[in-house]
Amino acid sequence: MDWFTNYGIHMPLSARYRSFCIMTNSEQKQAAQAYFWHYCDMGRWKPPAEKHSPYITPAGFAALEKEQKNLWLRRRDVVTALAAAAAEGDRSENAEYQYRKKELGGIDRRIHYLQKRMPELNIVHELPKTNRIFFGAWVTLKSDADDSEMLYRIVGADESNPKNNSISMDSPMAKALLKKTVGDEVKLLTDNKNRLFFITAIRYE
Repeated sequence: MDWFTNYGIHMPLSARYRSFCIMTNSEQKQAAQAYFWHYCDMGRWKPPAEKHSPYITPAGFAALEKEQKNLWLRRRDVVTALAAAAAEGDRSENAEYQYRKKELGGIDRRIHYLQKRMPELNIVHELPKTNRIFFGAWVTLKSDADDSEMLYRIVGADESNPKNNSISMDSPMAKALLKKTVGDEVKLLTDNKNRLFFITAIRYE
């Protein structure tokens, strides 16, 4: 018998997941969790993926548009190569066919994601005029330990890139920085250590 049915609750698994998250009775919550994860282990349902904030800069959105265009062009070439490989005979032992098939699958997944994600994004054209940290801010941090400085920009999840010091506004680091101002201190986890930093500069551009 369904645990939730025993308690008179009839709902889909996704709703059940939300319901036990807010339960206050510890025994019922433990029983609900055990039941729920049993279903997950059976592969019947997976918890919904965490949603990212829908904000992006104009440059970030333009980069996604360019990526999508390039993916369609690449897809055309891969489909041609896949067809040529398929014509060679036994596909099960055809390395080129298997490689192109896998590549095509990756391209299609990314295109599908972009087609779904891009209409949901809000392009932020005007950045705030404030001395506090919000989306789009460049933030300079100074370490309390050795006076070293780090520079980060708060951006949307779809344009975050460690190579250019752009961090997602959904990341723990960005969440710790949001709404703070110059002179504030913040504890951040860097190199697997909690370190103290001071905010020395904030700018928008």
